[in-house]
Formats: sequence, structure tokens, C-alpha cells
Amino acid sequence: MMCGSRFKAWLAVAVIVVVMALAMPVNAAKHDVPAAITKVIGLYEGASDKFLLRENDGHVEMVYDMGDRNSAPFSLYAVFPLQVIAADEYQLIIASPLRKATGKVYIERDASGFGNVCLVGPDAYNRRFFDPELGKTYRLKAQYSLEELRRLAATASPPPEQGTFLHPDLINVATLDSSIHLDIRYATDNNFIGAPLYDRPRAYLQRPAAEALVRVHKKLVSHGYGLIIHDAYRPWAVTKMFWDATPEAQKMFVADPAKGSRHNRGGAVDLSLYDLSTGRPIAMISGYDEFSLRAHPGYPGGTALERGRRDLLRIYMEAEGFTVYEEEWWHFDYKDWRSYPIMNLSFAELDDASGR
Repeated sequence: MMCGSRFKAWLAVAVIVVVMALAMPVNAAKHDVPAAITKVIGLYEGASDKFLLRENDGHVEMVYDMGDRNSAPFSLYAVFPLQVIAADEYQLIIASPLRKATGKVYIERDASGFGNVCLVGPDAYNRRFFDPELGKTYRLKAQYSLEELRRLAATASPPPEQGTFLHPDLINVATLDSSIHLDIRYATDNNFIGAPLYDRPRAYLQRPAAEALVRVHKKLVSHGYGLIIHDAYRPWAVTKMFWDATPEAQKMFVADPAKGSRHNRGGAVDLSLYDLSTGRPIAMISGYDEFSLRAHPGYPGGTALERGRRDLLRIYMEAEGFTVYEEEWWHFDYKDWRSYPIMNLSFAELDDASGR
């Protein structure tokens, strides 16, 4: 961490840059970023410093972490533009905390063409890769076997609750608008546990939340996007399995079963975007259920297009009464989620109750 007048100077720069970034309009226009740039975008770490390389308007920028050791990574940051000199060679045109003066920045690539080392003057910073960057689904190193997780969940019960709750009115979102796509990861093995946990691929939500979601979907059409749901209502037993599987250091990404999840109440949804012209999911700033700093709604890395898509989704969701979860850009809670009780019904039971 910097101290004294030097820290105050860089703090002032960081505040100005962050305020400017927040004031900029969301740009979700579709454009291609050259592979030469996309393959160097990412997190680079040294002995005591770390920074991001990101794309903005076709250019590479350095995003320096201005926070201290007690703050979330890149919760406070400053952006420093890089001027191209030659392939993988840049000029740092504004002095940064990494360099008291301007200097050269070099990128070294691996055999697959990915940037894996960034040289800033004489100092080398190694690239930290996240699984989805390499085309892989994030996998958790579970604390227990799948069989043990199932046994623990089957022998436990949801926490008792006091108070008066609204009568649940869960509805299958697909029955309201079939053009909303479903990719229910927990009904497959394509998830952070690596095994199916749902008995059926369904997306149920409390009716007011489901109807609000349909309105968001229709608004996104003008941008060429549609919604794709990864998860909605979740039986409490699955929340219990997530909690037991997750190491202590990563539990901020999962709900405590002793309190219940917003998903258990049918008031939360995990989603992303698909391209209306192709029907295919589009690249977002991180993978779904990626337990990393890239999942944060304010993560300043990636490409301008990825940041724009993420922010566009948030703007429309918040306009319809949803709030983004502070650790995950894809997780949104509906405004009245607290009004419903914790539930542990299976999807088979919900289908039977709805007459499917």
C-alpha cells in the first residue's frame, strides 16, 4: 500500500477515473475485438502489486488496483492508457503506481497465443488464468463427496421461521414467454459441483418476479438480446449441499442454509443474455458461477462490450424491481423476496401442482 502524499495523489486520480467511468453511458453495441487483444486481457500479479489489462474502444488499458489489503480487489482503481509501439509492445504514457515515470510495457505469450507475462520496465507480472478463460466450467474442490452431500441434505431440515409470509405463487417462467431460454446448469453436470442436483430443468419464480422478468426480456429485444436463465427457485436441500461442499474461504458465493437462500423463496434468478440473431449465448465478463473477482458486478476488466452487456442487463433488471447481488453480476433478487417462506419442494412436486 502507498502512504503519505503519494497515496493521496493516486487516490485523487483513482476517484476521478472511477467517477468518469460511472458517468459514461452504457455501450452495448456489437463489435469484434481482435484476438491479439482478447488473448492478453486479464489479471497480472507481482510480488506486491496486481493490475488488469483490459480493452476499451479497441485499445489496451492498464487498470491498477488502488485498494489496500483489506478492501476487495479493484473496488478502487485507476485506468492508465497504453500506446501501441509494435506487436505486444506498448508505451505507458501516464506515470502509474508501477512506474514513477512513463515506460515500456511488453507482453509475452504462451504457445497458444495467450498473454502469460507482462513486463513493466524491469518487473515481470505473471498472468493468473481463471478456468472459464480457457473454455472450462469452474469446478469447486468440494469438501465432501456427492454421496455424502446428498446424505447430509436428506437428514437436515430447513430452518424454522417466525412471522407472516405471503402465500407462495410459483410459476414456471417458460409458460409466460417461451422465447426466454433456459440453461438450468444444476440439472446437468455443467456446474461448479460437476453433477446434476435438480430432478428437472425448470425455472420457477414467484409470479410478480416472473412477470417482471418477462418485461425485462421484451425490453432487451431492441438491443438484439434475450434472457437466458441459469437458475431461479432452488429447493432448500440443494442450498444445503452447496454450503457443505464449499470451502470456508469461498462461502461468500453461496447462501447459508441456516438462513435460507433468496432462491429458496422463489425471489431470485441467475441469468445472462443470448443473441437473438443466432439464438446462442453471448460472451459475458466472466463465466456463470465463477468464484473469482471477475464475478463482481463492478469488476472493471474484460472488454468494453462485455462490461456494456453486463451493465445493460443490470439497468433493465433494476428498472423492474430487481437488485444485483454484490458478489455476482448474474444474480438478481426481486424486491419482495423476503415476503415469501423458505421452500424445499422438488421440481417434480411443483410440476404436479401446476398440472404439467
